[in-house]
Amino acid sequence: MKARARNIVLKVSYDGTHYHGFQRQTPPVAAVQNVLERALAKVCGEMVELAAAGRTDAGVHAYGQVVNFFTDGRIPTERLPRAVNGLLPSDIVVTEAWEAGRDFSARHAATGKAYVYRLEQCTVPNPFTRNYVWQIFHLLDLGAMRTALAMLVGTHDYSSFRAAGGAPMSPVRTLDEIRLDEEGAGRLSCYLHGNGFLYHMVRNIMSTVVNVGLGRISVERFGAIFAARDRRLASPTAPAGGLYLLSVDYAKESGDGSAAPS
Repeated sequence: MKARARNIVLKVSYDGTHYHGFQRQTPPVAAVQNVLERALAKVCGEMVELAAAGRTDAGVHAYGQVVNFFTDGRIPTERLPRAVNGLLPSDIVVTEAWEAGRDFSARHAATGKAYVYRLEQCTVPNPFTRNYVWQIFHLLDLGAMRTALAMLVGTHDYSSFRAAGGAPMSPVRTLDEIRLDEEGAGRLSCYLHGNGFLYHMVRNIMSTVVNVGLGRISVERFGAIFAARDRRLASPTAPAGGLYLLSVDYAKESGDGSAAPS
């Protein structure tokens, strides 16, 4: 595929509720990649194979997933989003398209990512947000949660929040910003930005810090769990529906001078 003439990059948003994650699956299992590749094949007149910045899990959403593919198709990039969106279901949208140098890879060129995890403090279940937030039926101690989250900022070994089954890689990552914001009406969002994330890392952090907010785990105990580097001590993984891939970072210019994503 890389022998083809053009390397096209797309920014994609999707509601992951009805998909078994982003990564291609064997039919009849539906994944975002399967649906997007079928639409692109029709527009480009040939089969395409996407490489993605991240493999979001079943039920996880994205504001700014980035993918690239090689094609001999001649459609101008400015026309590509509209053409592809006309063939996609309403829960997947291509928001941007541009051409990159041949060496650009959405996965390997990424220098960082940002995620948002959304919570809602409820008195009764909210049927309209159930797929998009983690509904918590108690008031949370936000001060304690912020104190716990602050421990995670910096370069650390995040083994305590790493699920089994992910790709083999170093558990050492750098998180340079974590922010817990109140959005009104009991809704909260936790923003996390770093140079990379381990398998289920954000969801495991959130489940454990929510237990701090509920008073089930003290701030001191949270610190001990983090320091132990033992996944068995942290809380069970938080629901997928609250997690969103917000954006992916790239260098402003790639090595051959072609524009990289912003």
